[in-house]
Amino acid sequence: MSKRLLLSFLMVAAGVGGWAWWRTERAEQISQALPAEIVQGNGRIEAVQVDVAAKYAGRVSEITVHEGDMVKPGQTLVKIDTAELRATMAKAKAQRAEAVESLAEAEAEIVRYESELLLADRNLQRTAKLMAQNAASQEEYDTRKSQLDSGKAILKVAEAHHRTSQRAIEAVDAEIERIQTQLDDFTLRSTVDGRVLYRLAEEGEVVSAGGKVLTLLDLSDIYMEIFLPSEYTSQLSIHADARIALDFAPQYTIPATVSFVSPEAQFTPKQVETMKERDKLMFRVKVQIPRELVKKHIEKVKTGVRGVAYVKLDPDVPWPERLNQRFPQAIEFDRESLEDAKSDEATANAS
Repeated sequence: MSKRLLLSFLMVAAGVGGWAWWRTERAEQISQALPAEIVQGNGRIEAVQVDVAAKYAGRVSEITVHEGDMVKPGQTLVKIDTAELRATMAKAKAQRAEAVESLAEAEAEIVRYESELLLADRNLQRTAKLMAQNAASQEEYDTRKSQLDSGKAILKVAEAHHRTSQRAIEAVDAEIERIQTQLDDFTLRSTVDGRVLYRLAEEGEVVSAGGKVLTLLDLSDIYMEIFLPSEYTSQLSIHADARIALDFAPQYTIPATVSFVSPEAQFTPKQVETMKERDKLMFRVKVQIPRELVKKHIEKVKTGVRGVAYVKLDPDVPWPERLNQRFPQAIEFDRESLEDAKSDEATANAS
């Protein structure tokens, strides 16, 4: 039994070693076949991760998506319980109704007092004319004058009451708007076209303010990071033409462009394979796939797929023919799509 295990182990080790040797040899052959103005680096398809977090603490009442689901901007993803906040909203609306009623009363008072003031003014004018004809006394005139002054004072009070009621309505409206904004914040929506990567909370759990509920992959921003030495990056320009070949279909390439070149050197991460020695300082280069191509096939995009990115140091140098072979029919990003495309193409050729 132990001999069989040992033999199996040796066969697996030989297979892994042979695959690694073949891959290294193949990479070196490709590298040697490239023009000097085209360089390459290994990496994997990546996407920007976007965290969906609660702005306020609360209990998760509903999560509408699962890991792997596709999402669109504006789509409702998570709902936090808002029972307490809705009670506060109901109270604020009741206060507004009271303020509106008070405003209506103040307006009615102003109309009445303005009418009474107009009558008092007419009575005063009439009494003044009668005094000039010695048909009214000074005492009657003073009484009319006092009634007019009193009416003006009462009208000012009514107008102040009206302004107070208006300010009360404005204050309650501001409070209602604040509560509504907060209610909106209790509904978490997607801001990207992408896929749910992680579901970090479940319905019924209480999350703190800032607590993460979901992590999304922004599939509109798909790229591969490679690492190149300074002798290459010093010649590399932003928006330089590039190609990406995925490991499962190295005979096909995806058009791309250089979107970022790090200004600082670093040691190459261990997960990245390079032709050079590991301890050499390298510069991070981001090779991005055009957004319009990604958007066209966004549901088939998969991150984590390994591959090789090729970039031009000289824009005038033509691509070798093998780096101009596009995926059959359309640009795709996963093995299943490639197999489907090959099958469709074979069927078409047979017919």
